[in-house]
Amino acid sequence: MKKKILTLIVGLMSTMAVNAQSTYDTPPFGQGKTYVGASMSSFDIGSVMSTFHIDLSAKGGYMISDNILALGDVSYNYMKDADGIFSVGAGLRYYIEQNGIFLGAGAKLADMTNDLDFQPNISLGYAFFLNRTVTIEPELYFNLSTKDIDNSNYGFRVGFGIYLFNE
Repeated sequence: MKKKILTLIVGLMSTMAVNAQSTYDTPPFGQGKTYVGASMSSFDIGSVMSTFHIDLSAKGGYMISDNILALGDVSYNYMKDADGIFSVGAGLRYYIEQNGIFLGAGAKLADMTNDLDFQPNISLGYAFFLNRTVTIEPELYFNLSTKDIDNSNYGFRVGFGIYLFNE
């Protein structure tokens, strides 16, 4: 009886150790992780951004394969002397060689004073890990307006991300 209980305990501990080891060995941008993030920008250049503004963004995504993140984005751009711009978008990020540098491409639909504008975008950033899951993410970006070239902008934003392990 004691041997059976001891064998059961050793088996359970081995199973937990293997599970913990596999979680720890998961690469930072490995397939199956969930991403949650937020960013803020007020460093844009472009004619639409001639007044004070703050752009707040919430992001969520899923690593569809190693180094490739499918991403959804909801943002609101507050402007002091104009109506705010609400937008939703989707895109992909490719992380280069597990070092944190990423290239992004996507598109968003922006509501500019009840006038919808389709805006393809590209970005270049770096995911700096503070610990195993939390990052600070500085990023350069360019949004191209298909409705009016004057509404296009580029700039710098800083955000944070959380990469969650899926068990």
